[in-house]
Amino acid sequence: MEGQLQRRILVVDDDPTILNVWRRVLGPKWRRPALDNLEKKLFGATPPAAAPEVAFTIDTASQGMEGFQKVVSALAEGRPYNFALVDMRMPPGWDGLETILRMLEKDPQLEVAICSAFSDISRDEVVKRVGRSDLQWLKKPFELEVARELAWKLSEQGVHRRQSR
Repeated sequence: MEGQLQRRILVVDDDPTILNVWRRVLGPKWRRPALDNLEKKLFGATPPAAAPEVAFTIDTASQGMEGFQKVVSALAEGRPYNFALVDMRMPPGWDGLETILRMLEKDPQLEVAICSAFSDISRDEVVKRVGRSDLQWLKKPFELEVARELAWKLSEQGVHRRQSR
């Protein structure tokens, strides 16, 4: 659709409530509210042009191995994810670090963010093991606007990373 940005997201979390929150937060279409507010401040009540809508397609997985399999399938279909949001604690299977390592082994261009309330591994250790200093972290519980802005940022980074390979 013209003026609409299509972005594919994978959310990996063992909590079905969190998966539903992400579906609701990013919805089928979402226009960046922060950009709307800035346009109103700069141009008055009626901005000169509408910012593009972002149509997030959200896939979910309740365990790390399931998330990894979705990354593999998406690559095989030629429709890779722009980014993945991964919880750190997902018993009884792979933890978030294992999931991220395997996802990035298969798809090195994938942007990844950790969305977790707790981690058994320090941020420094995760960065060291993953080999990326640009990993984003979102602590649960999170503010909806912060989550939306992170999604926008990661989707942009995901597009740029794939274009520059």
